[in-house]
Amino acid sequence: MVQCSTFLKIQLRSGSKITILYLITLFIYFNCYFWNIQKTLFFLFFSRCTSLNFLFMCMLFSGLEDVVLVIQSQRNSFHAQRGQQRRQEILQQAAELGQGFPFVILLHELSDYEGDWSILPALPLLSDSYRSASWFLFIEEETRVTLAALLQVLSRYEATKEWFLGKRIHDIEASIIHHYAFSEDPSSFGYPDPAAGWALSAALLQRLAERIQYEYLKSDFTIDLIHEIALYIWEEGKGPKLTAAPEFCTEPRGNCLTTFTSYLPNCVHSPTFYTSLILTVPVVKATWEADAGPLEYYSDVADSSIPTVSLGVPNTERGHCGKTFAILKRFLSNAVPKADWLLIVDDDTLISLPRLRRLLRCYDPKEEVSLGERYGYGLVQNGYSYTTGGGGMVLSRAAVSRIISGGCSCYTDDAPDDMVLGMCLKTLSIPITHSPLFHQARPDDYSEMRLSSQQAISFHKHWNVDPVAVYKHWLQDTHPHDEL
Repeated sequence: MVQCSTFLKIQLRSGSKITILYLITLFIYFNCYFWNIQKTLFFLFFSRCTSLNFLFMCMLFSGLEDVVLVIQSQRNSFHAQRGQQRRQEILQQAAELGQGFPFVILLHELSDYEGDWSILPALPLLSDSYRSASWFLFIEEETRVTLAALLQVLSRYEATKEWFLGKRIHDIEASIIHHYAFSEDPSSFGYPDPAAGWALSAALLQRLAERIQYEYLKSDFTIDLIHEIALYIWEEGKGPKLTAAPEFCTEPRGNCLTTFTSYLPNCVHSPTFYTSLILTVPVVKATWEADAGPLEYYSDVADSSIPTVSLGVPNTERGHCGKTFAILKRFLSNAVPKADWLLIVDDDTLISLPRLRRLLRCYDPKEEVSLGERYGYGLVQNGYSYTTGGGGMVLSRAAVSRIISGGCSCYTDDAPDDMVLGMCLKTLSIPITHSPLFHQARPDDYSEMRLSSQQAISFHKHWNVDPVAVYKHWLQDTHPHDEL
C-alpha cells in the first residue's frame, strides 16, 4: 500500500491548485488542534489513509508511519483483549505526539495460521504487507512503548542496513533448552529479553523473510523462541548479532523506549482446579502439596500409604499418553470433585499453586483453554504447537470435554502425551495459550536476568539441584497473595 504522505507529495507536485489544497489542510489541522477532543478522534480515525478523501490529513504525519509494531498477542479471549488495549494505548499516544501513526499489528490476527507466534513463519507476510516500513518492533502484550523515545532511538540506526536491537541477556551456563549452544562461553552470545521488546530493520527482516522460504531450519522444535530467533539471525556469523540498546528496558528509567509490567496480572475470577500427578516423590509433599486443593497421585498400583490411584495403565519409560488420557476421562467422571480446571504435572515438577490460582483468575473456564509453556513442532512447515508437560499442563473443563468428545486418543500408551495433545488440539482448532511463567527446565537453565522480571509458576527436573531449596527461593511467596 502506498503511504498517503508520499502520495500527497506526488499529487501536489503534479497538481495546479497547490494553494487551495494547502489552505484546506491548514484549516483541518487548526480546527483539530484547538479542539483537543476532536483532535484525538481525528487522529485515531484517520490513522491510516486508504483513499483520496483522507489525503490532506496524511500530510501532517511523519516519522512513525515507517514503523510496524507487532504485539505478540494470542487468540485466547483474555489475551486478545489485552492486545487490543495495548494497541489502543499506542494509537492514543501517537495521536497526542502528532508525528504520524505506526502500523500496530496483533500477531494472532495476522493470518489464520496458529503457528505465527513463532515469528519466523510470519516474516514473509509481514515483509509483503508492509513494504514501505523501515522498522519492525516486536513487543509482548504487557510491554509499554514510549513512542517519542522510540523515534529517537531508531534515528541512530540506518534502516537500509541490517540491525537487530534489544536488551541483551545471555546464559550463565550451557543450557539444555538452548541445546548447550556456546558451551565453552555461554555469555558470549546475546539474545534479547522479550519483555523489553526487540526491533529489526526492514533490510534485515526482508532478507530473513526470503531466506525462510527456501531454507529448512536445523531443528524441527521451537523451544525457547527468542534464543532461536537470535541464532537464526546470527546465522553462524553470517548475519548480525544483537546490538544492545540501553533504551530497551524492563524496569523504568528516564530514557526508556520500553518498560514491562507483569506476566502475572490481577484479575477477578475465583478458580477451582483439580491437581493430578503421575507418580510421586517426597519432594512434592515437602514443597507444594500443602497448597493444593483436591489432589490425586497416579501410578500403576494403588498404595494407600501415599495414597496413589491406579489408572489401569502400566508404567512406561518414555511418554505418559495412556495415563494422561485416563486422567482426562477421570476428571470428567463422578470419581473426583467437580472443578473448573485440571492441572497435570510430573512428580519432578515444582509449582506455585497460589500464583497459578492468581493467573487462572484471568481465564474463563467455560472457554476451551490449554495453558502452559508453549513449544512447537515443524511450525515453518505447518506443524503444531503443544503445552510442554514438565512445566505443567492446565486445561479448562471445556477443553477436556472437547478433547474426549472429539475422539482424540493415544497411538501407544508410551507416546509423548504433551505432543499428542498438541496434535489433537490443532485438529480441534483449540489454540495453545502460552505463559512464560511455566518452565520445562530448572532455573539454572534460564537467564537470571530474564527470570528477574517474572514471578515464576513452575520449574521442572531435579538434576544437580536441591529441589526444596529451589522451591523456597523461586516459588514460595513469603507473603502469599490471597488467591481465593
